[in-house]
Amino acid sequence: MTAAVALVAACWAQADQPQRVVSLAPSMSEILLELNADDVLVGMLDGAERPPALRALPSVGRQGQLDLETLLSLKPDLLLLWPGSVNAAQLDQLKRLGIPLYSAEPHTLEQLLEQIEALAVRIGRAEQGRQHVQALRERLQQLREQYWRAQPLRVFYQVWDRPLYTLGGQQVVTDALAVCGARNIFAELQQPAPQVNIESVLMRDPQVILAADPAQLASWKAWPHLAAVAQDALLVVPDNGLERPSGQMIEATARLCALLAARAPASK
Repeated sequence: MTAAVALVAACWAQADQPQRVVSLAPSMSEILLELNADDVLVGMLDGAERPPALRALPSVGRQGQLDLETLLSLKPDLLLLWPGSVNAAQLDQLKRLGIPLYSAEPHTLEQLLEQIEALAVRIGRAEQGRQHVQALRERLQQLREQYWRAQPLRVFYQVWDRPLYTLGGQQVVTDALAVCGARNIFAELQQPAPQVNIESVLMRDPQVILAADPAQLASWKAWPHLAAVAQDALLVVPDNGLERPSGQMIEATARLCALLAARAPASK
């Protein structure tokens, strides 16, 4: 257990363990499933396809459209938040109601693991959390060693094409790229999803361009001198697991690493 998690555990040692939890982020719901703690989950905010085990759980709305009346009817004693999952006005309402809140926004995979372990402590599943995180941390270290590159691969991660958006350096996906021996070419930008222009991408000459939608990659073929185009490395992200910062993100990172290694092998 890290010092940060130990401090959280000490702070909550005397607190009652929550029995009625409402998750306001799909990733938080997924973490509870990974901790075998879905028995305390009484409601959730929808925002993606539900895991089968949670299909019958009451809904408290969708992202940006929280149904406060339904939420209060569930009498939660803990709310799990992701910044942005509820708007500022509703978040202020929740704070005034005095319902305990647990919020997480990891910027690195190690922070994600620490937050999973801290949440496990908060809901009274400390041992499950410790074991789960230990396994994830070992797997993460294995990936770092397996895919390390002396010269990181230059990668442009495209979020949208019109206008052109990418991910900044504070996004956890940037750290996932680093685990794979790659470097986000816009890692110096602090915004979560900065807008960039084509000229800035061309100037940085990425060796790989990643996007979730293959249709958004086609336009790059207009620049055949671009390294990613010349090397046929316009790649579709393997799945949406990178978008959900829960324990499954480690294996989503492994799939990303394998894709990059297959299409852009390290120099000998």
